[in-house]
Amino acid sequence: MTDHYFTASPAGPSRPRTVRFRLDGRDMELASDASVFSADRLDPGTRVLLTETPLPRPGVLLDLGCGYGPIACVQALRQPAAEVWAVDVNERARGLTATNAAALGVSTRVRVAAPEDVPVEVQIDEMWSNPPIRIGKQALHDMLGHWLGRLAPDGTAWLVVA
Repeated sequence: MTDHYFTASPAGPSRPRTVRFRLDGRDMELASDASVFSADRLDPGTRVLLTETPLPRPGVLLDLGCGYGPIACVQALRQPAAEVWAVDVNERARGLTATNAAALGVSTRVRVAAPEDVPVEVQIDEMWSNPPIRIGKQALHDMLGHWLGRLAPDGTAWLVVA
């Protein structure tokens, strides 16, 4: 069986690497690994989300399908008055996001979780996602329907799909 970035428990070997990019005048270095989304670079769609959307507001933010955490970590750096939920089914991705948030000094505000571990009472003020389109159309619709339904009444979702 081949591991995908949406595999819950990747069985393939770890191949740690560092993803480097520049954003907001800052050089970023994030830990990455095999079997996570865009393991070797900042995905172009993710870059669009981070450069073409407004800066986050204070409140509860969601990075849906966080991968190794570029959106969650950057948004936590940008908005010190935010609680950022970094959600992914992939346990390797969640571990990397936690590592990257700690390295950037934002781990107290980045809550890394599997989808089922986000309390039902959490209401999202802003959501960013480069969603896992390869999971299939119905699964993608179900996932987005669930999370979009958790937006606050004045909540905003920013999505990019290649």
